[in-house]
Amino acid sequence: MADEQQLSRALNLVEILEKELVTRCTDIDKYKAYYRGEQPLKFASDEFRKYHGQRYKDFSDNWVQVVADSPVERLTVNGIKPYGDDTSDAESMRVWQANGLDADSQLGFLGAVTSARSYALVWGDPDDEETPVVTFEDASSCIVAYEPGSRRRRRAALRRWQDGDKYMAVLYLPDEVWKFERPVERRTKTEDMAEVDMLLDGWLPRDMGEEPNPQPNPMGVVPVVELLNRPLLVDDPISDVSGVVAMQDAVNLLWAQLFTASDYAAFPQRVVLGAERPMIPILDKQGNVVGEKPLDLEKLAADRIAFITGENAKIAEWTAANLEAYTNVIEVAVGHIAAQTRTPQHYLIGRMANLSADALLAAETGLVKRVEEKQLWYGQALREVFALVALAQGDEEKAKALRSGYMLWADAESRSQAQLADALLKLKQIGFPFQFLAQRYGLTPAEIVDLLAMIERENELDPLGAAARLMGQDSGPADGTPQADGEAAA
Repeated sequence: MADEQQLSRALNLVEILEKELVTRCTDIDKYKAYYRGEQPLKFASDEFRKYHGQRYKDFSDNWVQVVADSPVERLTVNGIKPYGDDTSDAESMRVWQANGLDADSQLGFLGAVTSARSYALVWGDPDDEETPVVTFEDASSCIVAYEPGSRRRRRAALRRWQDGDKYMAVLYLPDEVWKFERPVERRTKTEDMAEVDMLLDGWLPRDMGEEPNPQPNPMGVVPVVELLNRPLLVDDPISDVSGVVAMQDAVNLLWAQLFTASDYAAFPQRVVLGAERPMIPILDKQGNVVGEKPLDLEKLAADRIAFITGENAKIAEWTAANLEAYTNVIEVAVGHIAAQTRTPQHYLIGRMANLSADALLAAETGLVKRVEEKQLWYGQALREVFALVALAQGDEEKAKALRSGYMLWADAESRSQAQLADALLKLKQIGFPFQFLAQRYGLTPAEIVDLLAMIERENELDPLGAAARLMGQDSGPADGTPQADGEAAA
């Protein structure tokens, strides 16, 4: 059992880290709500909000989701190659697959894109010592503290979540792991009572039965890794959603105004000019008229009746409103979102008229570079995740090699099959090996191994055909004519 000094230090760390985590959650919850399309109507005038605000409170033209999803759909981990090895590490990918991270990694990447950061946690599994547990965690539930002057050396990490009427917390240190709990905050009426609740409902070590608390950390490092999105040298990382929120609010308001104009002014409108203001009789309890009061003209306006007082009353008419004025501005606003976030216009506008393959690739250049930047930063964190897996398995040398290795990602660029095959054929003709070409084609390391085994079995069944194919690949046409561009050798 830990002494009082250790416990006091651990409790102090939990309180400080939780306070910073709660502060971050304000923006995190906002960005996640915008991703889901829960976007309040903003920038509206007081008059518009008074008469129409509730009508559009549940409406949003959600471009935030498109901006966030567009890079994530191109982030696919194919493997990791340790430093000094010629092939990817099969054991690391076995653990990756066993934890379902081929799917859950997409959730982790989306969390980082939306909330500016997400986390990966690695811990040993007592039921399967060869397969550590790896999970991705949301930015609202985890926080990591680093050593002063470092953005990589982790000193502590906290994971907090709610379980029923209690908050649970796990404090990860390089040498030990603490587990705490406390009741969910109670609503109090006065500041003094709030202080009493804080003292009574503070963090306490969780009763773990026969399991020690704290327990030793066999890996010797904090097992939580932070995936940063668009990090800065001296400031917090930036969410891809943060820069879209203001323009998203403007687009929602423009649509609300367009709907209102369509409802009120899409057809010719009639107006009464010059008539006296209508009066409403005032009745007593017996139903007798005891006076009169003027009709509320604002209510008439809400009921789509324009009543203008004055002499010589007459009826006039104006033509229907031109709604294209709104749609043109909305299209410009969406174009700004595309330019600012490097999201291809055809993802947002949906116009693809007679685009050639080269034009389509050029249109997606910004998105491809954006994805490659995320591969760089997320890959750095994932190398550390795979190193933690090796440490959990007790292999320190492999952990060092994985930290110095590099990630294998699926191609971030989208090409047609014909374009890709033509490019790979040209690379083959100048001497690139088959395994490299198979990787560029998009096959995972496991699929490449299976493909090589299939080729070997095929060659064993037909050795003469294999020799003929090999000779055909190494020589040009028999008549000596030059080979056409992109044409395979006979």
